[in-house]
Amino acid sequence: MLLPHDELGSGRPVVLLHARPADRTMWRGHLPLLAAAGFRAIALDLPGHGAAVPPAHHSAPPAEDVLETLGHLGIDRFDVVGNSLGALVALQIAVAAPDRVRSLVAIGYRRHDQPRTDAFAAALRRERDRLGAGDLDGAVQAGVEAWVSPDAPASVKDHAAAMLRGNLELRRVHGEPPRAADPDPLELRPLAARMLVVVGEQDFPDFVTGGEALLEGAGGLVVAPGAAHLVPLDQPEWTCGLLQGFLRDRPAGHRVRADRTA
Repeated sequence: MLLPHDELGSGRPVVLLHARPADRTMWRGHLPLLAAAGFRAIALDLPGHGAAVPPAHHSAPPAEDVLETLGHLGIDRFDVVGNSLGALVALQIAVAAPDRVRSLVAIGYRRHDQPRTDAFAAALRRERDRLGAGDLDGAVQAGVEAWVSPDAPASVKDHAAAMLRGNLELRRVHGEPPRAADPDPLELRPLAARMLVVVGEQDFPDFVTGGEALLEGAGGLVVAPGAAHLVPLDQPEWTCGLLQGFLRDRPAGHRVRADRTA
């Protein structure tokens, strides 16, 4: 399945993958910043999100669709940045096609089998219960409260609400998209030297634990100040600055090992 995408710039390709509540437009503020810095930035809709309506009986893993789309665009090697679901898909891609991934940035990742904190479970339950009761507005509001910083500008919250509403409406018609499976931790070990792991300062502790597990206790978890789960949406300029520094200074063999907040 070829995925809808936006791209800007030329040079070293950087693939941007969105979170589950979002779509490719969460990266719209990043494209011009990365393009101005000399990168070819490509933001894609994952299947079942945004404009990526899966064909009937489509069961391919999202990573396969991303790789097919990048091949269609003539992109062989690339850096990949993913938030939440996008981080999971980025990890899948790196395991499936390690020679194509130059470096990887995982923002807000946790494994599906990781135990949930009470706060995280309650946030998921609020959105699910309101959706089950037919209260789409309430489900959207619950999602915004869960995933976006309470201090975010109204424009950011409105953008998050529009993305989440679109995805919920899409699932109501077409059902849930294929679930992305977590890679085997042993298969992720070779990625350590070219991976950066980020968590929002205001995100649920589940994602701190998930990020630390990716790093296997080696340290180097980067904390995004003033951000909740949707770090790129909450802090676009900070995120772009972090990405530019990582991509330029640590192209393939250096892991950040000290906590950073800027």
